[in-house]
Amino acid sequence: MTEAAELPPAPEQARVVFGDRFDDAVRYAELLAEAGVQRGLIGPREVPRLWERHILNCAVLSEVVPEGVTVCDVGSGAGLPGIPLALVRGDLKITLLEPLLRRTTFLTEVVELLGLDHVTVMRGRAEEVMGKLPPVHVVTARAVAPLDRLATWGVPLLRPYGEMLALKGDTAEEELKASSTALSKLGAVETSILHVGEGVVDPLSTVVRVEVGESPGGVRFAAKRAKAARTGRTRRRR
Repeated sequence: MTEAAELPPAPEQARVVFGDRFDDAVRYAELLAEAGVQRGLIGPREVPRLWERHILNCAVLSEVVPEGVTVCDVGSGAGLPGIPLALVRGDLKITLLEPLLRRTTFLTEVVELLGLDHVTVMRGRAEEVMGKLPPVHVVTARAVAPLDRLATWGVPLLRPYGEMLALKGDTAEEELKASSTALSKLGAVETSILHVGEGVVDPLSTVVRVEVGESPGGVRFAAKRAKAARTGRTRRRR
């Protein structure tokens, strides 16, 4: 039996969540179950629970993303949460940021196949793209790193008064407490834990929200950001 045959039918909740892009969501699930497994992006054991544990779990993040904003999905991997979010929210401009070539190749194929014109794939690490990627309103992430380390990558990519939304599991509250000092140094002004996906996923998806003030990344990144901005202006004049 092939791995693709183990993919269960899409649950009824998926029709509600994805609406007129339901067929695209099904195709994405098939791609994850086939090419995603073959290329080592998704473990074979995850195929039977792709819908509930991965795709819908990520799609419900849309409940807390503001309208019409720019988003950077850090460490996008196989496109989670960036691709499900893009399928639900055509109003967003999303960058899928991923350092590994085999993953960015897969992401590019998915974006082109599904006609996600509002999505861009960028290869690189978060700490390398400052100045190349314009600051965004929202940074998203899932299963990338512990919160304190994730914040050092994601928060500096934000615009002033932006927010990082990290999908976390049972350790969310513990990670947030342990990261409080680091987050404060990075310019965070408010943090919270949200639960989303009522009526769609069980258990609910847990999201750690980190809101920043006028200096995302804190003093440490202020000079680096200013230098990147000057470099960008010089390149444009040329």
